[in-house]
Amino acid sequence: MPKTRVVVVDDSALVRSLLTEIINRQPDMECIGAAADPLLAREMIRNLNPDVITLDVEMPRMDGIDFLSKLMRLRPMPVVMVSTLTERGAEVTLKALELGAIDFVAKPKIGVADGLRHLQDDITDKIRIASKARINRLHAPATTPAGATHPATSAAPRPVTASLGRLSTEKIIFIGASTGGTEATKEVLITLPADSPAVVITQHMPPGFTRNYAARLDGLCKISVKEAVDGERILPGHAYIAPGGMHLSVERSGANYLARVQDGDPVNRHKPSVEVLFKSAARVVGPNAVGIMLTGMGADGATAMREMRDAGAYCVAQDEASCVVFGMPREAIAAGAVQEVLPLTKITGHLMDHLRATAGSALSRV
Repeated sequence: MPKTRVVVVDDSALVRSLLTEIINRQPDMECIGAAADPLLAREMIRNLNPDVITLDVEMPRMDGIDFLSKLMRLRPMPVVMVSTLTERGAEVTLKALELGAIDFVAKPKIGVADGLRHLQDDITDKIRIASKARINRLHAPATTPAGATHPATSAAPRPVTASLGRLSTEKIIFIGASTGGTEATKEVLITLPADSPAVVITQHMPPGFTRNYAARLDGLCKISVKEAVDGERILPGHAYIAPGGMHLSVERSGANYLARVQDGDPVNRHKPSVEVLFKSAARVVGPNAVGIMLTGMGADGATAMREMRDAGAYCVAQDEASCVVFGMPREAIAAGAVQEVLPLTKITGHLMDHLRATAGSALSRV
């Protein structure tokens, strides 16, 4: 089987050397070039035609975001960002994912050599996933106006689903996602009406990124979006994102649902884990739960989503054509957990129609 051919782009000679060493140690991949800046990288990409590139953000002559924007417009290809774990690093990384990067690795600000060696399995796993990922943009990458807090999403904003009124404040929407999921989740949330049922989300992300991600979504959506806090009430019109490095679940206290944010061992190699969230949905929310499985590698959450369906929840999965990686949805479908498989852009409208229909049939029985 041919090896995955990788070009490393980073202005640090140390990082280039370490990443080259890490990649070449793998039997299924090889580093075919290492560039100190995007202009050199452009020539390497043209001449060597790599399968994947790893890309730093802050570099001389052209920063990684400008380069990524041009690359995804002129020669779309799988990109894994290697960005510093800082607040600015988090914000820029989210912009990179919006522009079409498949995934990212958060390199430490200090102790880079030891940090990258510690992250070598994560780095090589993400390169493998990127090499198989589908490069499909929902819309052309947008530019951020100077001084803007949040990037534009597209020339024409997505239409928001019509108001639900007070059809059901008992319902909770549960979303699980991994690779490609930051943009897929955004696509679902920005079309929800302000009176949407509460949304609880586990997206595989490391510590330090989810707060920026939630703030970014909050500026784009009709509903309020925030990083979940242990013990807070889960309310309609709000979305709660699992903090990076912590598991998120739900509990019931009287008439209220509460968020439970806890440390613990990784589940299915992940923390936060979709399995943890979806198991709590099955156990606590039952038939009032709605499950959505979005793009991602692996099987995290598939078994628990079947438990949700068995408990009476309504569950859907993103279809293969619109997924960056059709792993988690495929496993959920194979587990018999899913009633519907839908294109990403159809999920919100379908679920809102389902909620109206089920609420209407329930009223007719009163």
